[in-house]
Amino acid sequence: MKANEHTQQTLQTVLVLGGTGKTGRRIAQQLTAKGWPVRIASRSASPSFDWNDQATWATNMQGVDAVYISYQPDLAVPGATDTIRALVSLAKENGVSKLVLLSGRGEKEAQECEDIIKAAGLRWTILRCAWFNQNFSEGYLLDPLLAGHVALPAGDVKEPFVDVEDIADVAVAALTETGHDSQLYELTGPRLLSFPEAVAEISRATGKPIAYQQVSPAEYKDMLSTFGIPDDYIWLVNYLFSEVLDGRNAHLSDGVQRALGRPAREFSLYAAEEAGKGTW
Repeated sequence: MKANEHTQQTLQTVLVLGGTGKTGRRIAQQLTAKGWPVRIASRSASPSFDWNDQATWATNMQGVDAVYISYQPDLAVPGATDTIRALVSLAKENGVSKLVLLSGRGEKEAQECEDIIKAAGLRWTILRCAWFNQNFSEGYLLDPLLAGHVALPAGDVKEPFVDVEDIADVAVAALTETGHDSQLYELTGPRLLSFPEAVAEISRATGKPIAYQQVSPAEYKDMLSTFGIPDDYIWLVNYLFSEVLDGRNAHLSDGVQRALGRPAREFSLYAAEEAGKGTW
């Protein structure tokens, strides 16, 4: 189905889990601009939503027609499948009709969560995403870039970095248009880049020298520990760099084109825009 064959659905209330995060914030803003009723769920919202406290889920789920699921910290962490299964059960009890899941590319555990969504008996769309461009500007890589020195356990392996703006556009389309049900969209950028190459592009865009250093996973874990990063986050980052970034994702997918009828956003455009805003 081409993008221009999608038609607008009737307005319905959307619960955006992780509504203050990279994807959720943009999705909530777009839905609000379109006039859709939106409930933003996060620990800081009122009522609050906490993935680790199921007692906070029910109030958020009442009167909701569709749910955007962005699980924190990542679907790869132990226990994520049980949590997603419990959330889906609650959604069904509350009459939710549509689920849109943010998933991870090349993660076995994430694909188990996808299977839970598919088997729920509800309408669904899955967004299986590559590494985000915005990790360089809104995430853990911002401070090293500002310091002019990025050290990561990543070398020449390529990654099809995807722009969060594209993810948000696809999610909003899946929530507000017909024709996206039972679709698994693999979302990537249009070009493969290694982490050193991505940092070099940011350096060129800013006009500032930024050094890149490849370190071992053990050295990187020690660095994170030195900066007081929590152990569970260190485990996740190490998993992503040591297992997921092994070449399994070094290929492009056409999910953005299929969902929106346009090409995915270029990393160079992202870098130029962020540099222009003074992010780095």
